[in-house]
Amino acid sequence: MTVHSALGNGFQEVIYQRALEIEIAEQGISFNREYEMPIYYKNQQIGTRRVDFLVEGCVSVELKALVLLEDVHLAQAINYLKAYDLEIGLLINFGARSLEFKRVQNKKFRQKNQGNPQIK
Repeated sequence: MTVHSALGNGFQEVIYQRALEIEIAEQGISFNREYEMPIYYKNQQIGTRRVDFLVEGCVSVELKALVLLEDVHLAQAINYLKAYDLEIGLLINFGARSLEFKRVQNKKFRQKNQGNPQIK
């Protein structure tokens, strides 16, 4: 909220990423920006994808700078959680007049995993 209040809407996504990186660091929260994670299909790695932020090793944060969030963006955030085997994520849109955010959950999360073991 602090980033959106200071910058408003209208910037490219990367500007919000940089500002949010500063805010998260100032709060003393552990995170990785543009963390590259493997994508698996039937236990075989088929590629990689960079999550905008991986917070505390277990929460995916995807940023957008769009006038309007669409269902495809929500589906994308949920699919990333499934691919990374993470339970919780946030989809944050800085492009609208008011900050938009959605909490997303991977309903297929493997409870025993407690996060992705490849993220340590």
